[in-house]
Amino acid sequence: MFLSHIFAKTTKESSAESGSANADLLERGGFIHKTMAGVYSYLPLGTRVLRKIEDILREEMDTIGSEVFLPSLAPVENWQKTGRFETVNVLFQATPANAFSAKHNDAQYVLGSTHEEIITPLVQRYCNSYQDFPTAAYQIQTKFRNEPRPKSGILRGREFRMKDLYSFHVSEEDMLDYFFHKAIPAYTAFFQRVGLGEKTDIVLASGGDFSKEYSREFQTRCETGEDLIFHVPGSDVFYNREIAPSKARVWDNSSEEEKPREDVVGKGIIGVEELAEFMKIEVERTSKTLLLETDAGQFVAAVVRGGYDVNEEKLCKVLSCRSVRLASADVVKKVTGAEVGYAGPIGLPDDVRVVWDESTAGRKNFECGANKTHEHSININFGRDIEEPEQFYDIKTAKEGDCDPESGKTYETFYGSEVGNVFTLYTKFSDSFGFTFTDKDGKQKPVYMGCYGIGTTRVMGVLAEVCHDEHGLLWPENVAPARVHIVPIAKKEEDAPYKEALDLYTQLEKKGVECLFDDRLGDTVGSRLADADLIGIPLRIVVSEKTLKGKGVEVKERKTGEVTLLSAKECMQKIFS
Repeated sequence: MFLSHIFAKTTKESSAESGSANADLLERGGFIHKTMAGVYSYLPLGTRVLRKIEDILREEMDTIGSEVFLPSLAPVENWQKTGRFETVNVLFQATPANAFSAKHNDAQYVLGSTHEEIITPLVQRYCNSYQDFPTAAYQIQTKFRNEPRPKSGILRGREFRMKDLYSFHVSEEDMLDYFFHKAIPAYTAFFQRVGLGEKTDIVLASGGDFSKEYSREFQTRCETGEDLIFHVPGSDVFYNREIAPSKARVWDNSSEEEKPREDVVGKGIIGVEELAEFMKIEVERTSKTLLLETDAGQFVAAVVRGGYDVNEEKLCKVLSCRSVRLASADVVKKVTGAEVGYAGPIGLPDDVRVVWDESTAGRKNFECGANKTHEHSININFGRDIEEPEQFYDIKTAKEGDCDPESGKTYETFYGSEVGNVFTLYTKFSDSFGFTFTDKDGKQKPVYMGCYGIGTTRVMGVLAEVCHDEHGLLWPENVAPARVHIVPIAKKEEDAPYKEALDLYTQLEKKGVECLFDDRLGDTVGSRLADADLIGIPLRIVVSEKTLKGKGVEVKERKTGEVTLLSAKECMQKIFS
């Protein structure tokens, strides 16, 4: 590939998305162009990288499934059958753009954000006997999600490329065997091959309300990642913050004498730190009480220590319910007698269940809402002001400094960027479509499913985030747009350095080595070498009058910065070693 033949050019202009290395480097390097918020065009170099990522992914997925290509437009009724048409908060709908189009067809469609609603009835059409299972199919396709705030370049967009694989099974055991012994190893191999293996961990995350299993996220360690990961030191156990079991850092004031309870007026105070400062007490002495309602209509007061948030998923497990939601302002006023923000656990109606987090245990003279608008109660004590609960639970969202309850070790934490995930779907979608199979005994039984996703454009973005230096990108060899970047230093094509460089390019291309040839002789040497660093191809070869007078060519390893002078023969040996 000759650089002059590529219409896309490098630029010195930084991306408007500050703090996003992938947006900045990929746009300046001529890999992508921002069409609008959350939507990017992939330019020739970027398309090469994306194609290589997807080709490697296909090779791994072909070992565990068959490739298909599904439509982007889905019937609305399929989404209505699964109950997701009104509940998925990033769903796009496709409708005629104008009156002329509507005259031809005014139907409405769902624009695919995921494909359970297409693949499930499709496989159902062909598989109805136990002999047809297990089976799995995958695709690599463009997805559309109505992200409220697309950000971080190609890490979170409204249009992106994704591989989604779906597996179908006759039993839970078979589904789990595929999940653990086929899907996860294939994912591990893929991330190793694209150059993220050493930086990527398998992290336990939410499995949703229809799965008994945690999902597994593949999280690449990345300072700009969106997810806070909790690692149990000395183990291979990693948790996403959303589900990390947590024991709060000990805060013990049990030696204090009990003080008289007081109700203190504190109008318009926002946040526990401001409250603690106003009360002149420690944040750990404050309490946060949220009034929630379960899907079954039960009211619950969840109490955590100041500085923590209530984790609704953990709370649901304690309550054995599917979901909870914050009570409305009117309900809070009716139940507590106070406006939102002043709820407390004392004096609530008998039908309100109070659930205390373990962080609230062992305290004396603590604060809580007074169930009176603008008022807070201080110096509250168990046994005197309120009955001490028989059991404390872990219902909080973990934070840095917390311990793993099982080992007692303080978590190590780091930020990660999710590059893949695997879910067990059990029978959620097969039940929606009445998808069953005939077993050996002639009885109809439910089909179990799994779902496995990798965002290929996101993988490209994460590679840019973690594989770069102050000069530009550092592509791993397997996904780089080329393996060798050749830069002849000459004034015209008839000069010896250009001819020697072109001969080297021709030899390498014939041997199957992809090369990028910088034939832009009118540009300055400094700008061309800077572009080579920015583009980030693993090997740069410079041919000049100076190198020809020496051994022949100058070879620079982009990752290490090591520069060596080699003969043409030594150069070829290095490339093929």
